[in-house]
Amino acid sequence: MTRSTPRTVLHRAAGSFAAAGLLAAASLAGAAAPAQAADTPVFTLGGPAETALHPYPENGRPKSFTVEISLNNPSEDEENGGFGGDFTLTFDLSGVAGVADVKFDGEANPDCKVTGTKAVCEDWGIWPGLQGAADLVVTAADGSESGDTGTITVTGQADGATFTPFTTRLTVGGPDLVMERLPFRTELTPGEKQQAPITFANRGTRDADGVLLTLRYSRGLDIPQRYSNCEYTVDDPDQPDFGSTTALCSVEGAFEAGATYTLATPLTLEATERAYYDTFLYRIQENSAAQRASQRAGALFERGTGGVLKAVPVTKGAAARSTDLNPYDNQQDADFRTENTADFVAYGDQVAGPEGATVKADIGFRNEGPAWIGHIRSGEDVATVDFTVPQGASVIAKPDRCRAVTADGKYREDQKSPAPRYVCNTSMTVRDGSGLDLPFELRVDKAMVGASGAVTVRNTWLQNPKLPFDPKPANNTAYLVLNGEGGSDSGGTTGGGDGGSGEPSTPPTSAPDPEKSPSGDSGSSASTTSGGTAGTTGGSGGGLASTGSIALIGSGTAAAALAAGLVLFTAARRRAARHA
Repeated sequence: MTRSTPRTVLHRAAGSFAAAGLLAAASLAGAAAPAQAADTPVFTLGGPAETALHPYPENGRPKSFTVEISLNNPSEDEENGGFGGDFTLTFDLSGVAGVADVKFDGEANPDCKVTGTKAVCEDWGIWPGLQGAADLVVTAADGSESGDTGTITVTGQADGATFTPFTTRLTVGGPDLVMERLPFRTELTPGEKQQAPITFANRGTRDADGVLLTLRYSRGLDIPQRYSNCEYTVDDPDQPDFGSTTALCSVEGAFEAGATYTLATPLTLEATERAYYDTFLYRIQENSAAQRASQRAGALFERGTGGVLKAVPVTKGAAARSTDLNPYDNQQDADFRTENTADFVAYGDQVAGPEGATVKADIGFRNEGPAWIGHIRSGEDVATVDFTVPQGASVIAKPDRCRAVTADGKYREDQKSPAPRYVCNTSMTVRDGSGLDLPFELRVDKAMVGASGAVTVRNTWLQNPKLPFDPKPANNTAYLVLNGEGGSDSGGTTGGGDGGSGEPSTPPTSAPDPEKSPSGDSGSSASTTSGGTAGTTGGSGGGLASTGSIALIGSGTAAAALAAGLVLFTAARRRAARHA
């Protein structure tokens, strides 16, 4: 019988409500068609394939480990895919008799009990997805010896359900690979190189039969060597990742317990011309096909063509195979800050259409480098594109990443009706040569000549809009021009020979100078609305423009000319100007 605990009481209450809901649904559905029985659900038990135990000590208490047994309900229906019934898990401990002592974490598993070489857990309800089932607390048994091994088999039972059993192995003793931390220089300049003499030790009770050295370094770093016993892969450039390179190096040999090893030839770690914030991770594990497959995670790797990476002993120890006694000290990492810059260049667009028409505009920015920018540790967004809607227009479709704000850039609860301004955050990385492309659709509410809205790439903080890595703030602003005159470019083009310090073209007559706007001041704001349109003045504190000078098209002749497309600009011309 299932014991009554706070957890089972809550589970049963949830089940009662669920059953009541099902009954209500059945009564509403009527008796026209009898319900069909669902297929019997199959739940999968799981956990670590193998756990190494510290040998039983001569003095003191043995060191314990927690073996977490999991239970997976494969249903993807979060609302209706749960199993509402009692179930029992049974643990056959006979295979570890004399090898390990097993008990349960009483707080986490109040309904579990060990009796001799058998343990039973009773519970209620299995929700969709992966969940914890039981936590076994295991220690080496008194009298056990290094190398002793055995298995625990877990099975499940419930009316109306099937369980896939699971077996985990416990072994006394094993290697304990420990990666030593290297004293890197972390404040760098582009092109700077330093050696990385990877060093590790085996502090376990048994030898390691080969090791797997994993190296992972973000986009701004490089290790020029490509060893023939290493496999390499680079993050997919289309994915919002760090553009990292991962190397898996299989190093052969018997790595003795008590010994320390270093690479026969140190690696070379280089800060490239695109370095800014970067991370280098280095990890050591015992080598095996399963470990390599786990590290590959389905990615495509390419083998190096250089020499063989080898490790040599620094100190000798006593002179088979097992899992790591402490997998939490196998890895080290280092963060680097390289003195570098990135030029974020905004681009706008020119579109035209008669009153009532829908026009499509492409705006955004590009990172002209040389650095890539990634907030690896914090995960914060790198930048924000701040877009002021041209007067006389309303946004009717926007990218999902963009949110509506008020005319002065503040929070706006209404995200459905057209807004005077939109902010669109990047991800936590912006690679060199990449950026953010933002397609908008606007409705022309009033046909005005030369209405424009600012497109500014800035810091994510409205009160502090300056991009700390960008030395050329003048090209952070461009304009979306609606029904403009003369066909001049609206992108963040540059002038002179400084490679990007020119003024953004086609500024509205009242646009503030981006370099003279006070940082941290949202500025004065004003908005005019008519039929869902809105225009702003000031707003970002980082050089956002007003909607500029506009002229209402008042005559029927002018409207007809506009409708005939005399001021239309083709998409090909826009893109050619933007990418020139």
